[in-house]
Amino acid sequence: MLKGRKILIGITGSIAACKIPLLIRLLVKEGAEVQVILTENARDFVTPLTISTLSGRPALTYPFHPEDGTWNSHVEMGTWADLMLIAPASAATLGKMAAGIADNLLLTTWLAATCPVFFAPAMDLDMYKHPATQKNIAQLIAFGLTLIEPRAGELASGLIGTGRMEEPENILRTIKAFFLTGNLLHNKKILITAGPTFEPIDPVRFIGNHSSGLMGFSLAHEAALRGAQVTLVSGPTHLTVDHPAVHLINVTTAQEMYEQTTTHFPHHDITIMSAAVADFTPASPESKKIKKTAGISVIELKPTKDILAELGKMKTKNQFLAGFALETDNELENARKKLNTKNLDLIVLNSLQEKGAGFGVNTNRITIIDREGNLTGYPLKPKTAVASDILDKIAELMNKTSESR
Repeated sequence: MLKGRKILIGITGSIAACKIPLLIRLLVKEGAEVQVILTENARDFVTPLTISTLSGRPALTYPFHPEDGTWNSHVEMGTWADLMLIAPASAATLGKMAAGIADNLLLTTWLAATCPVFFAPAMDLDMYKHPATQKNIAQLIAFGLTLIEPRAGELASGLIGTGRMEEPENILRTIKAFFLTGNLLHNKKILITAGPTFEPIDPVRFIGNHSSGLMGFSLAHEAALRGAQVTLVSGPTHLTVDHPAVHLINVTTAQEMYEQTTTHFPHHDITIMSAAVADFTPASPESKKIKKTAGISVIELKPTKDILAELGKMKTKNQFLAGFALETDNELENARKKLNTKNLDLIVLNSLQEKGAGFGVNTNRITIIDREGNLTGYPLKPKTAVASDILDKIAELMNKTSESR
């Protein structure tokens, strides 16, 4: 997949630099051309000889060679690359990048880069959590860079927490996903809904469903990894957002989700409606708790607004709209009907009849149906992998649409 792709890697002064030789080896095995720039501090952790041997190219640190005056042009390298990766990205380098300081070959090359740029921070947990670091990361994302966020785990200090650079195999996966579809999702604005809605009976009780929100949160996280700017509108759930490119909006009721979604929809390129929105809500919720002695003989319900249908009416030719269909019977027939009547570009079908699919589990088994009626089935997978499949299909369909115009 990466054959002929030109990857420029910048290594900074972090103990996580010891992981980069494996990443270089993996990239070269995939057919990529790899050029590496090391900062002076990076050379304390990994040698230029190791890097040069694995990449097949000289490992560079300085703008020129004092011995013979050979010039290493940061402009040429910045325009040569198809993708630039700064990994590990130390706190010092993040600060310099956010401020536009270019005092070494790596930073001047970054400023000259015309390709997408990814960065993978690595540092101790308190350094990573520091407001200055978080501000710098947010600034780089605002510049259009893609964060490969660090993981929680044992750090070089012996502490346990977030700051551990993503493993080389997963960084490779991110790069491959970008070249497969990510170039279409990079910097796209994606609106995603997640979770259930709670419809109040009184201040204590509500009508709801078993949705955990995991599918929508997985979609948001995967989209952010691919460089998208994500707005996530979620009903009540215990899940949290841990990627700065995901803006979380919490709602409770179907009406609140309708208001937030229709407000943000016109400003997004792609919308994925994975929330399990209640179809009905109590017509007259009580303002005070209903006493057990009073009893409830009847709860009158009224239909909620059909968010997906409303978005289908609002959708322009340049927007992509995807919905979900959770069915218990006549699955394909009902999903196709929903796809057509609500003006969707794609619908994701999953059945409660499938073991390991649906609400309250970490896995799902889906079938994707596009506007032409084409069906793509997938085996049972973790919802994180399902999210990747869905975004791959969306990017594929968007690419076909753009090519036909």
